[in-house]
Amino acid sequence: MSTLYIVGTPIGNLGDITFRALETFKSVDVVAAEDTRHTLQLLTHFEIRKPMVSCRSQNEEFAGEKIVKLLDEGQTVAYASDAGTPGISDPGAILAGLARKAGHTVVPIPGPSAFATLVSVAGAGGKTLIFEGFLSPKPGRRRSRLKELLATGDAVVLYESPFRIVKLLTDLADIESERRVVIGRELTKLHEEIIEGTAAEMRDEFAGRSKVQGEFAVFVSGRKIAQVSSETADNV
Repeated sequence: MSTLYIVGTPIGNLGDITFRALETFKSVDVVAAEDTRHTLQLLTHFEIRKPMVSCRSQNEEFAGEKIVKLLDEGQTVAYASDAGTPGISDPGAILAGLARKAGHTVVPIPGPSAFATLVSVAGAGGKTLIFEGFLSPKPGRRRSRLKELLATGDAVVLYESPFRIVKLLTDLADIESERRVVIGRELTKLHEEIIEGTAAEMRDEFAGRSKVQGEFAVFVSGRKIAQVSSETADNV
């Protein structure tokens, strides 16, 4: 049996690559990637040359079977999505499942994720945090799911594209205009922006911009922001 490594890669800043990720890429026989062109740029930057195979969300099961055959032949494989940690709103989960089912070892190589990056600076997570990722692009489904998430009263993290961020914020403001929202745009990149306010304020902020660019992570606070009591603090 062989080993599949699931490798977290930078979400923007190449300086966030880990030593372990680089050593893994250098040591494996094959690098599998969501987009081979994107990952090739990363490998080239660090002067790493390896045979590559594609494994996208659109063909993950089919490509995953091919990668399992490579593992069956005794080759080691490292898998990277375009940015961040595979399997978190990115392909990789199906591949990991197929490899494990075939009896191979699946090893995580932890790395950056927009989810963890935003939560670390949001300032309030509460005891329960829901990661939803991308909501449906269909207005009815998006709004319906958003209502369900907000009704839990827990904090929620969402991802959104620049083309739909205003629509998402408009839905948020229509449902609960006073919910506190922290938005991370272009996290770790040159034009990184972290901005917060109520859902209504964030809707007005981005609706008023002449141009909206970048990828977005959105933290929506729970109804009750958790605070550490003196008693709890004494027990920590």
